[in-house]
Amino acid sequence: MILQTALNQAKQALKASESADLDAQALLSHSLGVDRAFLFAHAESVLSDSQAAAFQSAVARRAAGEPIAYIIGAKGFYDIDLMVSPATLIPRPETELLLEEALRLFEDGSRVTVADIGTGSGALALSFARHRPAANVCATDISADALRIARTNADRMGLKVEFLEGDLAVPLIERGIQVDLLMANLPYIASDGLATLAVSRFEPRLALDGGPDGLALIRRLLTQIPAVCRAGAQVLLEIGAEQGMTVAGLVQERLGAPCDILPDYAGLDRIARFSV
Repeated sequence: MILQTALNQAKQALKASESADLDAQALLSHSLGVDRAFLFAHAESVLSDSQAAAFQSAVARRAAGEPIAYIIGAKGFYDIDLMVSPATLIPRPETELLLEEALRLFEDGSRVTVADIGTGSGALALSFARHRPAANVCATDISADALRIARTNADRMGLKVEFLEGDLAVPLIERGIQVDLLMANLPYIASDGLATLAVSRFEPRLALDGGPDGLALIRRLLTQIPAVCRAGAQVLLEIGAEQGMTVAGLVQERLGAPCDILPDYAGLDRIARFSV
């Protein structure tokens, strides 16, 4: 099969997607082990039977709704490429806003201790470690499978992050670790609404389900913060688009701290920022 023919057929099979062209190119690049530029420079080259079969299988998975990131096993986040799997949430651009705020708060690169709670593929922990190499970065997750992915990503990038398995900040508290910055992108989707969202078809429920109102894990983390955060520590939590007022109230009620709600580029509630 000619490369361009394969690409055209894939675009037709994926026409229901708003990004059919880009999806087809990404899948063919992955199947061939080449970059996208190769596709345009070698449009008349012939695919081997095995290459064509691998590409057609990938297209079928995408046509069935499976995210590109799981098919190719990778997703870009900020300025790094992460290995991902169905054991981890696919990193979102919105979470980059939390990272940017964390980097802004610690611009001097001092030897701070930082925790990423519910790290998943390691997106926040590894990005912070890459840009603030003097920091001592720890990351927790309750999923052993997710931590295996995160450790693999750290090894690939040569970054030093201490990964600990356990519930929220408990592994840090058990070890007497206190932090200057706590970051968390915890599940914040209400349980009842999860089944109606396309994201729930493929991504791990453990990384999505935030309990009856979406804030169950955030409430539990707030009770742990006094034990894991040093005085004056900064806390950054990713939240749902309409959860800002509620989260700010919880922080004031439980920790007696004022809480700023930072919007995303669409003007929706996205980051809760406070100091303890």
